[in-house]
Amino acid sequence: MNTRELLQWPVAQFAVYAALIVSLGCCLETATARGTRSAFVNDDGTLRVNGRTVHLFGIHIPETAEDCRSFQRPVKCAPRAALALDFKIAAKGVRCKEQWTNNDRSITAICTSDNDDLSAYLLSQGWAVALPNAPIDYRTREEIARHRNLGVWGFAVDPIVR
Repeated sequence: MNTRELLQWPVAQFAVYAALIVSLGCCLETATARGTRSAFVNDDGTLRVNGRTVHLFGIHIPETAEDCRSFQRPVKCAPRAALALDFKIAAKGVRCKEQWTNNDRSITAICTSDNDDLSAYLLSQGWAVALPNAPIDYRTREEIARHRNLGVWGFAVDPIVR
């Protein structure tokens, strides 16, 4: 190999690596644009996404007794709201739009799974309470669940503090 060929070799290698990086960048950008990530539901109803704790926007999840999915192996036990949320996101992934970062470095976000707003879902099922600053849609869903005696409205629990 002469000097000219030796000088061209790193340039050719660089061109191949650059093309590879650009193509991977496109793919990673597309995956991020889709934004769907796997998430784990904590017992308090928060999500764990990419190592960060995510609080669902506009709702408070009251504590309920634990329930168990005995049909599942291994058996999964958690508060009822967490089980409902886990069921909703199972195998569908979660997309979250951060609203703000909290003092503890967790985030509050509007999260969806299969295009369904997770806060709205929990409110409709009666497993959450709309916060005072929540959208009117959230408060309406809470009232409907309360009227239908769903979730926490269907059995005695500790008083709900807003």
